[in-house]
Amino acid sequence: MKGKRGFTLVEIMIVVAIVALLAAIAIPNLLRARVNSAQSVAQATLRTLSTACESYASAHDGTYPTSISDLTGANPPYLNEDYT
Repeated sequence: MKGKRGFTLVEIMIVVAIVALLAAIAIPNLLRARVNSAQSVAQATLRTLSTACESYASAHDGTYPTSISDLTGANPPYLNEDYT
């Protein structure tokens, strides 16, 4: 046979096994990164809300807001973004 072309079944199986191994390593890391990202966003949002509540309380004799609209409806607002 001159000029043998194509791949053998063993070669294809080895490539599939390598790709599967790489996927098994990469997929959990990607999922973990998404979870960590969501946690970071949640923590930042809670920090923002906490700061806004503390600012509101210091301006209103220690009384904390009873709703988000107390923070967003003030002039100037304690929160610039829509958290409802």
